[in-house]
Amino acid sequence: MSERRPVRNRNRAPFNLRGRMLLVGVALGLCSVALVGRAAWVQLVDAEFYQRQGEARFVREIPIPTSRGMITDRNGEPLAVSTPVESIWANPQELLRYPERLPELAKALDVPLDQLTTRLSQRADKEFVYLKRRINPDQAKAILAHNIPGVASQREFRRFYPQGEAMAHVLGFTNIDDRGQEGLELAFDEWLRGKPGAKRVIRDRHGRIVENIDLVRPAEPGKDLVLSIDRRIQFLAYRELRHALDQHKAASGSAVVLDVATGEVLAMVNLPSYNPNAVTGNPDSRRNRVVTDRIEPGSTMKPITAAAALAAGKVHPGTKCDTSPGYMGLGRFTIRDHRNYGVLDVTGIITKSSNLGAVMLSQQLSDQYFYDFVRGFGFGSPPRSGFPGEAAGVLRPPARWDGLTKATMSYGYGLSVTPLQIAQAYAALGNHGRLITPTFVKGQINEPRQVVPPEIADQVVRMMQTVTEPGGTATQAAILGYHVAGKTGTARQAAAGGYSRRYTTTFAGLVPASNPRFATVVVINDPQAGSYYAGLVSGPVFRAVMEDALRVMDVPPDDIETWLAAQAKGEAKRQAALPPLPEAIDDPGAEDPTLPPAMSGTGGLP
Repeated sequence: MSERRPVRNRNRAPFNLRGRMLLVGVALGLCSVALVGRAAWVQLVDAEFYQRQGEARFVREIPIPTSRGMITDRNGEPLAVSTPVESIWANPQELLRYPERLPELAKALDVPLDQLTTRLSQRADKEFVYLKRRINPDQAKAILAHNIPGVASQREFRRFYPQGEAMAHVLGFTNIDDRGQEGLELAFDEWLRGKPGAKRVIRDRHGRIVENIDLVRPAEPGKDLVLSIDRRIQFLAYRELRHALDQHKAASGSAVVLDVATGEVLAMVNLPSYNPNAVTGNPDSRRNRVVTDRIEPGSTMKPITAAAALAAGKVHPGTKCDTSPGYMGLGRFTIRDHRNYGVLDVTGIITKSSNLGAVMLSQQLSDQYFYDFVRGFGFGSPPRSGFPGEAAGVLRPPARWDGLTKATMSYGYGLSVTPLQIAQAYAALGNHGRLITPTFVKGQINEPRQVVPPEIADQVVRMMQTVTEPGGTATQAAILGYHVAGKTGTARQAAAGGYSRRYTTTFAGLVPASNPRFATVVVINDPQAGSYYAGLVSGPVFRAVMEDALRVMDVPPDDIETWLAAQAKGEAKRQAALPPLPEAIDDPGAEDPTLPPAMSGTGGLP
């Protein structure tokens, strides 16, 4: 048996604890240097970058809402004010992490759950979405009381119109973002809306503000606006116009009142109207007919025609015109008066509203002169009052006239104007021939322009005074204690191929006639019950509005003798215990001089 050789031990290096410790120390030192270096880099070199990253997650710049300026009437009564409201918003990214809270939120918002879920899903990549805007602060508080993550509120302002429908067409309204959409809210939007501010805040992960950092820029409230409108006269016009539309079953109506001396619009009403606090319904009801709707003025044009003939020196107030036999041929057409008025002077033409008389006056004028004179009164161009959507009307130049145009224009056909243009023209007559651009701002001064000699304007006003006196076409527009100068206009509405049997009734008047303060135009479209004559439809509206307007504006009577006589007569009746007078009945068979001319021929009425 062989012997086993002894196993040799391998040579091993002795264990070096010191070296190992040194190696570990060096490694740890290098790591420490790296960490310190990195920290220094983050804190010193790249601090701005990381600060931006942190701020991007928690710091937000949010707007500071500001209120629109208040709109008041000329006496300081509020017409449009801004009230604080709350808007509920959410961070979809945060809110969608808690789907089990969505039914609770939908119930609190009073919206369908599927609608809420869809809205949030569509904006899942966003950090902001409105859930419900411009609600009562108490409602917002109740919603926030549920403490649903990602749901918060912010302050906004909502427009409120205390006068409602009565002032709707003047003021217009604002949208959900409080920007003016129509009316004076739109015209003066930049003036009214102010400038929102901004502040930097820190929000927590639920979207709640935990700290205000600094003010970026302060909010600038909107400027207040004082209108020329008188709330009292506005309401009077609205009330009486609504009553007239109900009484005559008319389709629509308008009324405008101007201050003769300043051109300030004291009232402007349209019906149908709408509620500016909750804008719904037919958009047609939001149309401001006073400035946008074009109508043929009918016989309200005759004072302008008379003024043109007088200013040209072709006639004087006593000049006679023989209108017999009550009709005249012009080309293939026949122009008619309502009856044969025989020989009339210029005043009589206005009093009786003679179409033939107006034509005879215009025939003495050149085409260019008549056109320039009519245009000088503002017809054919927008009034430039600053109200949005002003219509210019239609006034064709002589180059586009046919042989009938000047004749029909003399009594208010063949051109179109807005009610505001008629009021502006009549105010010029009442202002001694000086035309002033209408304004809706109290105290705004627009330079007048002389469009007709003062003596001519005053003569025409005296002629128009006879219209409301016995024998005139608008005795129902007379006001006890005041001389009234006015003119009726009953015009057929244009239709395909001619004119329909529907009518636009207009009354334009000045009061007091001796020193006019108000120029007022009332237009009622398509009356369907009883009379369609302007003297019986629009005239009473003028009287009712002006009676109260003269009283509230403290305008002294200029016909005190008539007033005293009426008072004495009334007292005598009371003492004698006389029964009341029977109610006046509108005889549909009675004729009225304001009826537009009936024309023969294939072309229908002019």
